[in-house]
Amino acid sequence: MAVLLMPPFAKVSEVMAADEWLQGTRARIQTLDKITARISTLDVPIGVALHFGTLEVFVYACHYRPPHLPPEHAAFLKITAVDFDGEVADAPLFEGWMFASSPALSGLEHPVYDLTMLACNS
Repeated sequence: MAVLLMPPFAKVSEVMAADEWLQGTRARIQTLDKITARISTLDVPIGVALHFGTLEVFVYACHYRPPHLPPEHAAFLKITAVDFDGEVADAPLFEGWMFASSPALSGLEHPVYDLTMLACNS
């Protein structure tokens, strides 16, 4: 008869601590302008709105996993359209989490621009 032993509490707390995320101060986002086929990288600080073409990118939070865990970077973003007069649209084009490991799941696909999450930086 097999006996299942519970790990000591220290081991359980270590496993729980392994699920922590580290907080970054900047989000690195890759952009593609489909008209010019130009790829560039934006380094957006948390809490600052940055303009790219006719888009405004605002990063609320950026988190990444510690080096000893599988790599993952995630940012909570709000991306809105900006018209040529500089007025920002009321409804966002994208608002939510973008994950670096799954760009097809959480990237912005726009008629002119594609944005995907690359990494969080400290």
